[in-house]
Amino acid sequence: MDFLTHWLAFTPVFALPLIAASLGLIVNERAGLLNLGAEGIMLCGALVGVVAFLEFDGNAALGFILAILSGTFLGFCFGFFVVVLRTNQVLTGITFVFLGAGLTGLIGIPWVNKAFSALNPIHIPWLTDIPVIGRFFFGQDYIVYITIGLVILVWRFLYHTRTGLRLRAVGENPQAADAAGINVEGYRLLAATIGGAFIGLAGGYLSLVIAKIFVLDMTQGRGWIAVALVIFSRWRPFRAVLGGLLFGGIEALIPRLQASGFPIPQYFMAMAPYAVTLAVLIYAAVQMRAGQDAPRALGIPYVREDRK
Repeated sequence: MDFLTHWLAFTPVFALPLIAASLGLIVNERAGLLNLGAEGIMLCGALVGVVAFLEFDGNAALGFILAILSGTFLGFCFGFFVVVLRTNQVLTGITFVFLGAGLTGLIGIPWVNKAFSALNPIHIPWLTDIPVIGRFFFGQDYIVYITIGLVILVWRFLYHTRTGLRLRAVGENPQAADAAGINVEGYRLLAATIGGAFIGLAGGYLSLVIAKIFVLDMTQGRGWIAVALVIFSRWRPFRAVLGGLLFGGIEALIPRLQASGFPIPQYFMAMAPYAVTLAVLIYAAVQMRAGQDAPRALGIPYVREDRK
């Protein structure tokens, strides 16, 4: 019983960076932007959050705010490159991965391996003490509950607001959107900036709450898993939550098994998330008809002079 309780309690914690990053990528891709740079943006958010926390008297809120702002800035930079300068989206995203790894390695050395405690789970009398499920639902930190609200906000923004409708129109048919008077470049820049903010939050949570330390390359492929989650979710926010919980459950399960004395090879631990990612991609490919759910203009630059 204790094994199940602890596993469920930590599943949302490990899932949150994947959920937050995939939400940001959904906003990006709904506008037609293919952002493969999530790994690098997450790394920068992780470092900025730790620096802010350690240098400003352990202010966790400031750490998260600055992590989000760093992601916002990098998201805008990505948008500027691919929308305004019209650089190749795939190559630009991969460049951001290496840029993030290089920047954090260059300037992050003074804050590497400095352990701290930023956030603790909340405790709601009676509710948190419910056997098995109490900590899963009522014993998380406040960022988890804020993220639940953000999922609903993104869903409502994309499907129930005029701005969200226009943003999705830009990702489906930018020529028609432009003809209707929608500023295609403006909406894509907006999507890139919003998406970067969510990815920055994911990085900040990874370092401030999960790891409680900053180490180089600490994302360990989570940015790429988030990219796969977007495909698995079929570009829908609530499905991304389910996918994030799936991967979070796997990630939370491995240390629980080790703590219980179950022998797990080290290389299996490193391989497991990516094996599941591959399985999820195969499942999504089988379930999804070719191009049925993906935005039709995904990854395709729009040049206004090409309008017919």
